[in-house]
Amino acid sequence: MDSILTELGLHTICEEARCPNRGECYERGTATFLILGDTCTRGCRFCAVTRGVPAPPSPDEPERLAEAVARMGLRHVVVTMVTRDDLPDGGASHFARVVEAIRERTEAIVEVLTSDFRGDRESLDMVLAARPEVFNHNIETVPRLYRRVRPGSEYPRSLEVLRCAAAHPLRPAVKSGLMVGLGETPEEVGAVFRDLRAAGVQLLTIGQYLSPGGPLLPVSEFVEPARFERYAALARSLGFEDTFSGPYVRSSYLAERALVRLEKRGSGRSQPAGRARPVRETAHPTSAHPDEDR
Repeated sequence: MDSILTELGLHTICEEARCPNRGECYERGTATFLILGDTCTRGCRFCAVTRGVPAPPSPDEPERLAEAVARMGLRHVVVTMVTRDDLPDGGASHFARVVEAIRERTEAIVEVLTSDFRGDRESLDMVLAARPEVFNHNIETVPRLYRRVRPGSEYPRSLEVLRCAAAHPLRPAVKSGLMVGLGETPEEVGAVFRDLRAAGVQLLTIGQYLSPGGPLLPVSEFVEPARFERYAALARSLGFEDTFSGPYVRSSYLAERALVRLEKRGSGRSQPAGRARPVRETAHPTSAHPDEDR
């Protein structure tokens, strides 16, 4: 997989953000591609992705990425992006072309993990019109910590992005996630859960913040496994369709399994036109975490 990525000049967030689960996800036939370059226009203080002035989008990136998906035989593709506040549409039209190119070449399920597009509804609609099966935008942390953790982002704006996606006529499954260990309290985390449910979010990930080092934020607390279990139980009680909660959970962790469960329950999503497929379980077992097998 690494050789294909290198040959086609593609980036994955697995590499750029130093994700601890890369090997496991590759083995299951899942990868998270990073589009629109490897340089972000914002400076989130938890993220290892380079901040600076990005190059213009590469016109052939959609085709190169679709070629990689086809050659790797991926069943579930997650596509994320660097934030591109330098572009008029925040990179939305390019993102939509990537999804469409994957559709043309493969039968893979597509999950998108987007920026907030500065709250621009037209940009959000461009991505949703490409009919991803799952729409994800991470809330990341509690409102009190936003200015320190996510400069340039706004908690109400991120909630509104999720609310608009959940209310969209194409009804993708809507997902969000947050990190713990940044100095938040359990009460604040619970309040975020309630806000996400009120916005229509169905799928939730909760993981431990692990500092990439350097000038980025240090870890305030290593959360014990029992608290992750309590967070998962609270999320279930609030009505989330599926929750993955544990120290090494990331926003794309077991992404394909969450969608399988949602489809089996017939909850809150419609198949894109011409995309009906049988539900398929992941082909490889994965390591357990507190909420995996409920």
